[in-house]
Amino acid sequence: MNGNIGKVAVVTGAAGGIGRVTARMFAAQGYTVVAVDIEEAVFDEENIHFRRADLCSYDDICGVFDYAKRSFGGVHVLVNNGAISKFSKSVFEITPEEFRRVIDTNLCGSFMCCKQFIDANRGMEYGRIINIASTRWHQNEADWEAYGASKGGLVSLTNTLCVSLADTPITVNAISPGWIQCSDYDTLSREDHRQHPSGRVGVPEDIARMVLFLAARENDFINGANIVIDGGMTKRMIYYTAEDYWKE
Repeated sequence: MNGNIGKVAVVTGAAGGIGRVTARMFAAQGYTVVAVDIEEAVFDEENIHFRRADLCSYDDICGVFDYAKRSFGGVHVLVNNGAISKFSKSVFEITPEEFRRVIDTNLCGSFMCCKQFIDANRGMEYGRIINIASTRWHQNEADWEAYGASKGGLVSLTNTLCVSLADTPITVNAISPGWIQCSDYDTLSREDHRQHPSGRVGVPEDIARMVLFLAARENDFINGANIVIDGGMTKRMIYYTAEDYWKE
C-alpha cells in the first residue's frame, strides 16, 4: 500500500517548469496536491487540485490554505516554488517598485505561505517546508540584484525557520537549482552541456526528485539545509584566459 495516500502537498508556481513537474511527481506518489499559480493551469491527474493565487496577496494565500484545510483536513508539505524568475534589469534602470515586486513575490510570498502552512499543519504527524532558492543567492552576474536578493533572503528564511520551528514536527530546507532548462532542451549546444561537470544541463525532474526526498516523513534529520543541485557548476573556477582578453 502506498504510504503517501492521504498526504497533502501544496506546490506554488505549479503552472509550468519545476513546479508542474513536482506537482505531478507528488500525485504519482499518491499525494493529494494543491497546485497554485497566478496563471491558469490544467492537470489530468484527479488528485491535483488547481487554485489560482497571487503570491503578493495574503488574502489569496489564506484562501488556498483554507481550501486545503476544508477539503483535505490539513497540509503535510509546502513547496515554495512560485517566483518571478526571469527578471533582470540594470541597477541603473530598475525602479524601486520593480525591485519590490520581485521581493514581494519571491520572498514575502514564500513567508506568507509558511505562516499559513504552519497553521494548516497543526495536529498533523509531521510537516515539511521546502523552499526553492537558486545558486544566484551567492553567485551571480550583473543585473540580477532583485532576483538574487530574493533568493538570498529565502535561504536565510530557511535557516531561521528551522530553528524557530524546533518544537514542532516541521522541518525546513532549501534547494538551490543551477541551470534548469524547462523547455526546448534539444536546442542546447554541446558547449552548454559540457561546461557542467556532470556533462549536461539540468531538467525539472532533477529538482523534483530532491523535493520528494526531502518531503518523506522518514527524512526528518535533514533540517536547515540548502542543497545545491547544479551539475557541479558552483564548484568550478572560471577565469578569463589571455586569449579571451585579446578577443575583446
